[in-house]
Amino acid sequence: MDPNPTRPISNRTPLLDQIDIPADLRKLPEEDLRQLADELRAELIDAVSITGGHFGASLGVVELTVALHYVFDTPHDRLVWDVGHQAYPHKILTGRRDRIRTIRQGGGLSGFTKRSESEYDPFGAAHASTSISSALGMAVARDFRGEHRNVIAVIGDSAMSGGMAYEAMNNAGAMDSRLIVILNDNDMSIAPAVGAMSAYLSRLLSSKSFMSLRHIAKEVARHFPRRLEDAARRAEELARSFITGGTLFEELGFYYVGPIDGHNIDHLLPVLKNVRDSNESGPVLIHCVTEKGHGYLSAEQAEDKWHSVNKFDVVTGTQAKSTPKAPQYTTVFAKSLITEAEKDDRIVAITAAMPSGTGLNLFGDKFPKRCFDVGIAEQHAVTFAAGLAAEGMKPFAAIYSTFLQRAYDQVVHDVAIQSLPVRFAIDRAGLVGNDGQTHAGSFDVTYLGCLPGFIIMAAGDEADLVHMVATCAAIDDTPSAVRYPRGEGIGVPLPEQGAPLEIGRGRIMREGTKIALLSFGGRLNECMKAAQELGTYGLSTTVADARFAKPLDTDLIRRLARDHEVMITVEEGAIGGFGSHVLHHLAMTGMLDQGLKIRTMVLPDVFLDHDSPQAQYDQAGLNARHIVAMALSALGRELAQQPARA
Repeated sequence: MDPNPTRPISNRTPLLDQIDIPADLRKLPEEDLRQLADELRAELIDAVSITGGHFGASLGVVELTVALHYVFDTPHDRLVWDVGHQAYPHKILTGRRDRIRTIRQGGGLSGFTKRSESEYDPFGAAHASTSISSALGMAVARDFRGEHRNVIAVIGDSAMSGGMAYEAMNNAGAMDSRLIVILNDNDMSIAPAVGAMSAYLSRLLSSKSFMSLRHIAKEVARHFPRRLEDAARRAEELARSFITGGTLFEELGFYYVGPIDGHNIDHLLPVLKNVRDSNESGPVLIHCVTEKGHGYLSAEQAEDKWHSVNKFDVVTGTQAKSTPKAPQYTTVFAKSLITEAEKDDRIVAITAAMPSGTGLNLFGDKFPKRCFDVGIAEQHAVTFAAGLAAEGMKPFAAIYSTFLQRAYDQVVHDVAIQSLPVRFAIDRAGLVGNDGQTHAGSFDVTYLGCLPGFIIMAAGDEADLVHMVATCAAIDDTPSAVRYPRGEGIGVPLPEQGAPLEIGRGRIMREGTKIALLSFGGRLNECMKAAQELGTYGLSTTVADARFAKPLDTDLIRRLARDHEVMITVEEGAIGGFGSHVLHHLAMTGMLDQGLKIRTMVLPDVFLDHDSPQAQYDQAGLNARHIVAMALSALGRELAQQPARA
């Protein structure tokens, strides 16, 4: 019977149409779950073809998602996804199907799990390797309160490469709190062949009788002489590791079950039920083997399994592509680094599981032995780079701004204090559009700018990025960083080769007399537009590109402050960054004592939701019209609807 009789049922998804929340799913007979999974996959393919988004990982967990919500009593049982980009099927089954075609769009669903979005998202996750730690915290909180609920963490094999996951497993293995970890293994190749025998053994190992027998055997063995007890324990571990390959997880204190076929519901259900119904304490790890992109041929055949996609044609698999007006900043960085590496064989590149995202796949194609992908391990990446620098190499650590936050202690302790010349290429600086608040590069200037000895640059356009890569390559006595936005440049001609810039020197882009706009980074073009519009108000405007936040171009700042009535700093970063450094310098040198009207434009003190980049910067108040309004406000004037030319 349809639990939602007012909803029309289609021929394409008759079972899925009956499900609004997982409680509806649990009313279905088990024999219907295979069909439901097929319908769920079809719905996912159709939805993402319209919106784009993370695709391959979600396709790979369709059956696992159905099985988890069928066996466990969500949301009472806590289900934590790591990373959230595999949670699209979860969103469809948890009351959000009617909004799934808004995912990653302005005002729509987040592309990741988000606590404020649904009670079925008990923990937000967009950075990897956090699920076991957060789930363990939930399990301990449950035990403190004497509650009865399961806590399940689903972690992908890439996320399992992050050191935080092992820290959490080590902690969990030493505790009695009941915790279920599902390893979604779609790339590790650590499992033997998955089939009927493996499914049978997994059911056996997860069964009450086996787990109880194992417990009894341990208790009996304790009464043996120590030598015999150790021998019995080693024999049991050897037998289990030979059968399952779970030695690593057993050594960390987890009861290991698997591997099992994550696409076979008949294999998944009995194992999940056994683990759910077990009264044993301590953590359990269920090893599921899946395939990214499973069930959609184009995704299965692609090398990257269609990790993240644009809108696409479901029949042909052809992705929609806009005609670029200018090269991507990421590509400009990669090609510039290749050029520098051709001249200097000490240059090496490091990425933390983002070779294509940072452009280092191009560098790796050219210099495979000089490019290192260390996995989701930003802390290790930074200290690894520091070790390379200590021995005279020239490491470039290409890491998104938002991911570099994860390695801040290493940046301070292992790089800055020792003044090691690690070069940080900080991609995704500023707002990042549909990836939203979790991936916005808002804080790097603030958290790096307070470190002694750091040289910090930001590219105002793609040509300047070429020169800044060359500048980083030339700096060999202190750490340096260059930040640049996501997306396309502004269309300026690119130099064939970069030329090192004079450290701590900006440039004047346009001369004026009344208002000075001092830009740092990717808002430079908006400042140029604003200056043009301010001219229609009769306000002569200078535009300067600071280029450096540290060291500041104090001569340029002094000149702008002395020769203009209004001075506005503009940056795509949080408070405490470039503008704060400028204000501090002006205050300490007395240049604020002469009546200068100074304003600093930064990102607002909120986490901005996902939207188009243009809409995000409108919300942030950092587009040209906002700069014009700020300048007029400083002069006690208002923005006119149609300003007359002076």
